[in-house]
Amino acid sequence: MLFFANPRSEYIYLKKKIDAKIKKVLNSNSYILGKEVENFEKNFSKYIGLNFSVGVSNGTDAIILALQAINIKKGDEIITTSHTAFATIAAIVDVGAIPVFIDIKEDDFTIDTSKIEKKITKKTKAIIAVHIYGNPVDIKEITRIKKKFKITLIEDCAQAHGAEYNKKKVGTFGDFATFSFYPTKNLSTFGDGGMVSTNNSKMYKKIKLLREYGWNRKNFSIRMGSNKRLDELHAGILSIKLVHLNEFNNKRIIIAKKFLQKIKSKKLILPNIDILKKHVFHLFVIRIKNNQRDKFLNYLKKNNIFAGIHYPLPNHQQKPFIKYNKTKLPVTEKISNEIVSIPNYPLLSTKEIDKIITVINSF
Repeated sequence: MLFFANPRSEYIYLKKKIDAKIKKVLNSNSYILGKEVENFEKNFSKYIGLNFSVGVSNGTDAIILALQAINIKKGDEIITTSHTAFATIAAIVDVGAIPVFIDIKEDDFTIDTSKIEKKITKKTKAIIAVHIYGNPVDIKEITRIKKKFKITLIEDCAQAHGAEYNKKKVGTFGDFATFSFYPTKNLSTFGDGGMVSTNNSKMYKKIKLLREYGWNRKNFSIRMGSNKRLDELHAGILSIKLVHLNEFNNKRIIIAKKFLQKIKSKKLILPNIDILKKHVFHLFVIRIKNNQRDKFLNYLKKNNIFAGIHYPLPNHQQKPFIKYNKTKLPVTEKISNEIVSIPNYPLLSTKEIDKIITVINSF
């Protein structure tokens, strides 16, 4: 069976290193915010190209902490897309802010930057730019808007570890970069984990306080905070996998290029690639024409290929967020009924890749 993601394959590939690291951490008698977290934060910052990183519990909390750091309050507006993981919007609502949804571009599923400025009001405090599926947004235009209106830019890089725009890594254009290390991500652990990265030393110190009860030393709080810590086991595993991130990303890109070259079916639309962007293909997402998606998914399933849908119901139509939906998002709504994520993880074999291509071309 082939699934759209297979995190276990990375464990098998790195088993000796990971098992040794787990044993080392367990024997260290230090499990929360120790040397493993410190080392991973340092090495991750170096990889991304930012000065500071704070390891946290998950990608959702990473966004929450970034919003808390800039003192977002009830009624503030945050501009983002509906076409993203539920977590992006949940983080906005969690801090009491209002998500303002912008439609996406049909050719690459990223935020339509031409529609942002007309949505900016006096209540607008930030833009969360989502690098969806591993594909960078038009960050040059978003950066221009950020500067023009003097608002905070948070890059949601949960699906884009190592992606680049004009040869510069995503996450380095805004005020904050947030990451998820969920098991299926390009850089992942075997559980939950996240990161907030920034070049701002003041924000870095504030997020560290917010991450752990407002403590400036153990059991002494100087402000309100909560428990959003990354643990030593996950940090240790992530340190091992960080070394292999470029290798795994390159394999994803090679597989994607083969799909783009060899999938010839006229019943679907392949993703569009911008030469300015290094797309790291967290997901390889195709569109099925003529309301044939269910038929296509069943056909794949009969051939032991289990695809995914990211995402079948846009966030502005999700029950908890309907009240924030004040506009129509025709492109978002259209593509949510067409998209399919086919297997594209780095350790797919040549035989498996060829099978996927053959099966799809025979649909």
